[in-house]
Amino acid sequence: MAETILVLNGPNLNMLGVRQPEIYGRESLDDVRRLCEAHAERLGLTVDFRQSNIEGELVTWIQQARGSADGILLNAGALTHTSVAILDALLASEVPAVEVHLSNIHQREAFRRHSYVALAARGMICGFGVHGYVLALDAVAGILRHAPQR
Repeated sequence: MAETILVLNGPNLNMLGVRQPEIYGRESLDDVRRLCEAHAERLGLTVDFRQSNIEGELVTWIQQARGSADGILLNAGALTHTSVAILDALLASEVPAVEVHLSNIHQREAFRRHSYVALAARGMICGFGVHGYVLALDAVAGILRHAPQR
């Protein structure tokens, strides 16, 4: 059975392609979903792709990943910089997570350079637009393939 990667997208990512395309690109979130599904299939993985503008819903999904997902790919959007609740959920889930951002958060406003998610994630990929999701899936696959047997 294929390993399942929970791909979570936070607030405002439903507006991809419309909101500040000069920063976030012209691809829609549906384009990102199709890209992730196609790449996951090449890697022998399955993706469970979700988006919410609600912090608590994201926290619940991360908690539910414990025992039901093999990895998490998370673009928490603005919650990256503010949510201790997401950090705590990631730590409690004990599921390997990779953080992804479309823009390079280190080249943006100072408040965007801090990430609570980074404290729990195995690594961060930022600044490569939607291709960052492909890179993040590769990273999760690598983590899973080199993990000790459960």
